[in-house]
Amino acid sequence: MTSVDPSRTRCKWSERDELYRQYHDEEWGFPSHDDRHLFEMLALSGFQAGLSWHMILKKRPAFREAFEGFDPAVVATFDEARVAALSTDPGIVRNAQKIKAVVLNARAVLGVRSRHESFSAYLWQFTDAKTLVNYPLSDQEVASVSPEAQAMSKSLIQSGFKFVGPTICYAFMQSVGMIDDHISDCWRKKPSEIFL
Repeated sequence: MTSVDPSRTRCKWSERDELYRQYHDEEWGFPSHDDRHLFEMLALSGFQAGLSWHMILKKRPAFREAFEGFDPAVVATFDEARVAALSTDPGIVRNAQKIKAVVLNARAVLGVRSRHESFSAYLWQFTDAKTLVNYPLSDQEVASVSPEAQAMSKSLIQSGFKFVGPTICYAFMQSVGMIDDHISDCWRKKPSEIFL
């Protein structure tokens, strides 16, 4: 983990600790077009439902190990025995329904890829391939859903995805830079040309 400058003005939610600051400064809101990273963030967003994002970030290395680096082609091959084994892994969130959803979603990613240029191209169509920039003055002004997230959720569900409700999709879109919800005076509000 790299050290981040604690003196910078940033979104208040990120001030909890170094883990949150690093995620905020180096990843949250950076536009990502990498299929594997997008699949990882969608999976982690589903796991986060009903839990804290801080817990998910702490368990992220274990998630990556458990799900083979979130390679959709590999995760799509997981069978019931593998799901059962993961359901007993203390390093991750041991929710069998969410684990099964990740496997189903990996298979759905492969289906989407067969119909679109890439998983990235499919997802970014919901924002017309650009980052939607909001200008909240505080964390309290940040939305939790949008028409774009609702459209994404509906399409994902129709494509066979699970744990992809509109609120989960909105959080996912924030995490991968489809939506920029950094508060207006956050140092990260500047346009970024860093892509994952």
